[in-house]
Amino acid sequence: MSRAKILTACAYTALLSTLFAGCSSSQPAAGNSPAPASPASSTPAPNKPAEPVTLTLLIGSTGTAYPATQAVAAEAEKKLNIKIKFDIKPDGTEGDNLVKTRLATGEMADILSYNSGSLLQALNPEENFVDLANEPYVANLLDSYKQTVSANGKVFGVPVGSSNVGGVLYNKKVYAELGLTVPKTWAEFIANSDKIKAAGKTAIIGSYKTTWTSQLFVLGNHYNVQAKVPNFVQDYTANKAKFATTPAALRGFEMTSEVFKKGYYNKDFLATTYDAGLKMLAEGTGVQYPMLTSAIDALAQNYPDKVKDIGVFPTPSDDPNINGFTVWMPGSYYINKKGKNIDAAKKFIEFYMSPEGQKAYMSKSKANGPYVVKGVKVPDDAYEGVKDMQPYFDSGKTSPALEFVSPVKGPNLESILIEVGTGQKSAADGAADYDKDVKKQAQQLNLPGW
Repeated sequence: MSRAKILTACAYTALLSTLFAGCSSSQPAAGNSPAPASPASSTPAPNKPAEPVTLTLLIGSTGTAYPATQAVAAEAEKKLNIKIKFDIKPDGTEGDNLVKTRLATGEMADILSYNSGSLLQALNPEENFVDLANEPYVANLLDSYKQTVSANGKVFGVPVGSSNVGGVLYNKKVYAELGLTVPKTWAEFIANSDKIKAAGKTAIIGSYKTTWTSQLFVLGNHYNVQAKVPNFVQDYTANKAKFATTPAALRGFEMTSEVFKKGYYNKDFLATTYDAGLKMLAEGTGVQYPMLTSAIDALAQNYPDKVKDIGVFPTPSDDPNINGFTVWMPGSYYINKKGKNIDAAKKFIEFYMSPEGQKAYMSKSKANGPYVVKGVKVPDDAYEGVKDMQPYFDSGKTSPALEFVSPVKGPNLESILIEVGTGQKSAADGAADYDKDVKKQAQQLNLPGW
């Protein structure tokens, strides 16, 4: 045998010996303990924590919905390893336009906090948002709310906080100082306003710099419209009734015009913001503020020692026997159907709807009215203004706002009412212009009769 072959055979034999030795070393002989493993082999490599899934959430910053959602997000990050990146949108028409632009360009956040009702329907929810109808928590939503976030049997939203009402917030302390009582009619409201103005205070706070606040007399008047014209919603939706030709509905435009003509507003009301209006109300320099009671949250946040002085009464009608609140359903969270993190977004919404999530939300946002989730009650330490509302709810003297029972709402109501509320346009002309404004919206929705 050649030297090369001998070397090759030896090498091969050595290799086999090594392999067999390696195999046998893993099987200890009977009665012998295995050799202790080295530290390196006994300690597994540490698992690196999974990176959190980051969801984007588009939300407004007015009131306490934003800090309350932040509280939920903080808990979700600990429990679900889901992080929320907030994107702040403006209020009013500017915010509506931003939402529509984001949807049209495919740049919408994973979760959107937005209105329920007609404004949702204008966003084509079936195309843009995830159907949540089969999620277990949907069974706990009140039907009165559920219908405002539904289309063709699909449910797209979950409520953000409690319901609230549209009426007139007022400073109870100043009312007591001036010997005033809560008005039951528009004539009594005007009489109170005259006395407040004579006392050197702003009778009615205007905050038209924040444009959506111009709408409250018209929107808050809807309870009165329903009481006088029970078929108004159906006829309005079917293009059989108009604001300009229905006296009860026209009345809201007339109210907006009248309070300007009587000089009840603060002199700088065109430059006054919502936040500045709340400051006036809290301090008592302004005494009455046509507003949604969601404002009570913001008052408590910014003026905690003054919020107990704030009450609310319904937008007065001309009939003392008609006196009740127009109710706003809460806004909602919606999941972007075209988002990249739908499963994580569903987990976040499920957590938010759990008792733990609701508790986190309520830690930063107290009720502005009854909740729309079964089993969730207004707590005993509710705001005084919310307690003012309770008798009306208990006696059934409430009606959902028009935008929650009809899909017809024009985009330019606030700008039209600013013209009416500054004397640039008569109440009748403003109502007629709004009737034209809603036509385009109704046609876009393909509603019968338009």
